[in-house]
Amino acid sequence: MPQPHRPTRPARPPQPQRARRGGAGGGPARHRDDRPRWGVRIAAGLSVAVLGCGAVGHAVMTGLDTGIERVDPFKDMKNRPQAGHGLNFLLVGTDGREKIGPEEKREYRLGGAPCHCTDTIMLVHLSADRKRASVISLPRDSYALVPAHHDLVTGKAHKAHPVRLNAAYAEGGPNLTVRTVENMTRVKIDHYLEVDFTSFMRTVDAIGGVDICTAKTMRDPNTGLDLLPGTHRLTGGQALQYVRSRHVDGASDLGRMQRQQRFLAALIKQATNGGVLLNPVKFKQVSSTLLGSVRADRGFGSEQMLALGQAMRDFTPSSSEFASVPVGDPSFRVKSIGSTVKWDEPKAAKLFEAVRQDRPLAPARPGAAGGRAAAVPVDVPPKQVRVQVENGTRIDGLGGRVDAALRATGFDTTGAPGTGAGRDVRRTVITYDPRWDRSARSVAAALPGSELRAVARQGRTVVVIAGSDYRKVVPVRAEDPYPGTSGVLTGDEVTCAAQ
Repeated sequence: MPQPHRPTRPARPPQPQRARRGGAGGGPARHRDDRPRWGVRIAAGLSVAVLGCGAVGHAVMTGLDTGIERVDPFKDMKNRPQAGHGLNFLLVGTDGREKIGPEEKREYRLGGAPCHCTDTIMLVHLSADRKRASVISLPRDSYALVPAHHDLVTGKAHKAHPVRLNAAYAEGGPNLTVRTVENMTRVKIDHYLEVDFTSFMRTVDAIGGVDICTAKTMRDPNTGLDLLPGTHRLTGGQALQYVRSRHVDGASDLGRMQRQQRFLAALIKQATNGGVLLNPVKFKQVSSTLLGSVRADRGFGSEQMLALGQAMRDFTPSSSEFASVPVGDPSFRVKSIGSTVKWDEPKAAKLFEAVRQDRPLAPARPGAAGGRAAAVPVDVPPKQVRVQVENGTRIDGLGGRVDAALRATGFDTTGAPGTGAGRDVRRTVITYDPRWDRSARSVAAALPGSELRAVARQGRTVVVIAGSDYRKVVPVRAEDPYPGTSGVLTGDEVTCAAQ
């Protein structure tokens, strides 16, 4: 039986500010007989045309290449995997805290010496039709066998030997990192992008911040992260705290990878929905910020940024999908290295075969439109929440419908709905013991608009008194810190629900 929850302080985090449409009270600014807003559509169309027109688009992006620091990760590489379909990027995040000023270091807990290693490693696949982006996180502590090479620091020749994956960068830089990843995945890398702390923060600020939602309080004393349940608009520095935190749950680096994926999905959503790709000036500003502080291969520059912008114009959150390499043993011990993360080789091979064949990682969604309602993330899994439903109205069968709908989304309902003390309840009420407040919030997420009422000594069962305002139960899912071997999620499943 689950243990009682320790009550958390009530939180009503501020909602991200959004521009209001129309005049006071949310009504339209001027009466147009409900005609389409052609002015807005024409403006958006012209912006797309500017980016879509080769000559003008290239003119807008001219000069951005000069700020890119170049590396040659493909130098002298032999016996590389055969090229597949689509485009593959190796995106690595490095420490780079030496570039950050003392004030920001104090504010965002960036003390200590840089590790000169890869903090984050992601394989990003853009489909051949440019309609889908697949992101696969590679655990930085993955057991890896680096090929023979010369050490960058000492110049000493090394034979092939086992390491943690992030150590490949320390020994041989981008070149050895790419060689090692290609050997492990048999996926040919087309472009290499290296982002450090500084470029990450500046890019997030340039895009206007990113919305992140969390079902539970997230605190990490090491990074200074402190988020209450709800939706937050993170600045660059706050976003860095979010993606670096390892001590907010028991999943450590594996849980952190999921937060990094969630953040990247939110970043894509902000870029596609926030007008960045439809505004040439804004697109150039964000691109300039990113390209001015990254390291990239010689084949990646403003031309490729423009092509990516054009490809992502029609992206929706569901156009991106996120996965992590299936893990067979998260604590695989190796002599002279210590604990490493051992991949589940058969499942990993299947995952990377899908990348080579340009196939979606996530299963096809049911329905003619190919969509399903995105489940709201909750702290406590529905299966762990016991629920008793009562009908607080004179509507026949309402209690049974609510009970069945809650059970269908995973809650442990009693299956025996009762009749409430009153028969004129308008707003659905959820009563709960304060010791089980987290369970109650999971139920409340499934019943948006309901009222939470604490009742001392009620016990672990959460009581739902269905009111006449009941319309439906919203699907919910546990905010799993690490989906493990089969966790492939699309962007709309890991980003905040539309406001």
